[in-house]
Amino acid sequence: MAEGAVAADSPERAVRDADVVITMLAGPEALAAVADAVVPVLRPGVTWAEMSTVGPDAVRELAGRLGNGVRLVDAPVMGSTDRAAEGTLGILAGGDASAVEHVLARLGRVTRTGPLGSGAALKLVLNTAVISGVGLVAEALRLADALGLDDDTARTALAAGPLGGVVARAFAEGAHFATALAVKDLALATAVTPLPAARAVAEQLRAAAADPALAGADLARAVPRIRTAGVRSAGVRTAEGAR
Repeated sequence: MAEGAVAADSPERAVRDADVVITMLAGPEALAAVADAVVPVLRPGVTWAEMSTVGPDAVRELAGRLGNGVRLVDAPVMGSTDRAAEGTLGILAGGDASAVEHVLARLGRVTRTGPLGSGAALKLVLNTAVISGVGLVAEALRLADALGLDDDTARTALAAGPLGGVVARAFAEGAHFATALAVKDLALATAVTPLPAARAVAEQLRAAAADPALAGADLARAVPRIRTAGVRSAGVRTAEGAR
C-alpha cells in the first residue's frame, strides 16, 4: 500500500510479528472471534490497543484472556471516517497507554480516561448522548413541520442552541457510522441500566436500519425517516378529531 502497510490474509498473520496490535471492530462478537484467533500467537510484551465500541465488560473479558506480559489498552474513538482521514479522531484511552500513546496520537487527540475499561465506558456514555440526540433532533424537526415552521428557520435555531453539535451530526456529510452500529451501541448502553429515552431512539433506528434503502447508510440518513415516519396517518387522525 502507498504508506507502506502490508495486507495479511488472516488475523494470526497480521499480529504474529507485531509489537503493537490495533483492533477496531464492529462489536463484542467480532472482538471475541478475533481474540480466539490471535491470542495464542501474540508475542510476549506486545501492547494491544482495542479501539472498538464494545463496552467495558468485553474489554475486561479480553484482558482476562491475555498472558505473556501482553498489555491491553482500551482506546475507542469519537469521530467517523472523515475525522479518521484527517487524523483528528478523539481517542479515549483507558489503562496504561504509555507504550502506545505516540502511535495513537497519529490518529488524533488522546484523552486519558482512567483504569482499563474506562475508555470503553466513556465511549458508551458519549455515543448514547450523541445518538439519542440525533433522534431528538429528528423529532424536534418533526414537531416544527407539524407546526408549519420553515425548515431552514427551525434548523438554524436548533443549530444555534445547546444541541448545535448534535444538529451538525444529524446532517453530517462525508461521515460514515452505520445506523446498525448505532443500534448496537444503544443496546450495549441500555443493557447496563434503564435508559427509556435511549431505548425509544434505538427502536426508531432499528426500523431505519431494517429499511433496504438505508442498509449500511450513515446515521444521518435515518433522520428523514424518523422525521416523517407515520406523519401522514397521524395528521389525518388529528384533522378528523378537530372536525
